[in-house]
Amino acid sequence: MSAASIDRSQVEQLVRQIVRRIASGDVASAPGLSLVPAVPKLLVSISARHVHLTDEHVERLFGKGHVLTPGKDLYQDGFYAAKETVMIVGPRRRMLPEVRVLGPTRKASQVELAITDAISLGIDTPVKHSGDIAGTPGCVLVGPAGAVELSEGVIRAARHVHMSFKEAEYYGVKNGDFMTLSIKSPNCSVSFDDVLVRADEDAKLEVHIDTDEGNACNLDAATEVVLKTNAGCKCKDH
Repeated sequence: MSAASIDRSQVEQLVRQIVRRIASGDVASAPGLSLVPAVPKLLVSISARHVHLTDEHVERLFGKGHVLTPGKDLYQDGFYAAKETVMIVGPRRRMLPEVRVLGPTRKASQVELAITDAISLGIDTPVKHSGDIAGTPGCVLVGPAGAVELSEGVIRAARHVHMSFKEAEYYGVKNGDFMTLSIKSPNCSVSFDDVLVRADEDAKLEVHIDTDEGNACNLDAATEVVLKTNAGCKCKDH
């Protein structure tokens, strides 16, 4: 059919058909239309040592009625680095001063360290997913208004990737699955297995590794970062 033989009503009908098919997700049958899913923007962040606190512990450490003061917004919406810091005290009075508190508050206080931090404190810290603190070692937190002794809650946070449900669909994964992160850097390229998928409606695509892992792969000098599923590469960033 030539362009000259198509009248206005036919054009409008074709447009309506394409719009309906796109809206229903049936883009493959739309005539003359080929859509490629947008590649999600991948961010890899180093998660330095930090502390999460309950409301009760905030008051005990910083004073009655005290609430966390947002200092800097984090990449994930609604989360922030607070202006408050605490001292972490381990066995034999080994300590880390001025460790940043992250907000908002949680139902259980938790301390997240890299392995070198744990060695410095003299704490045998297990690798755990955030929130899984049962049976983990504790420590003492010291603030300007008091101290809190945690019976448990000190972990080395397992590497993980935040993503929205839409991004999870793009990768073909679901919440709780595992992926592989490959980082190419001069003379020290590294692949990290067992990257936990933490999918949420409002999350942004972001991998969290700790300072030891970031140093091991020389993340600041990385030339290519690739996030893979079990089926292979799905996304990369330069």
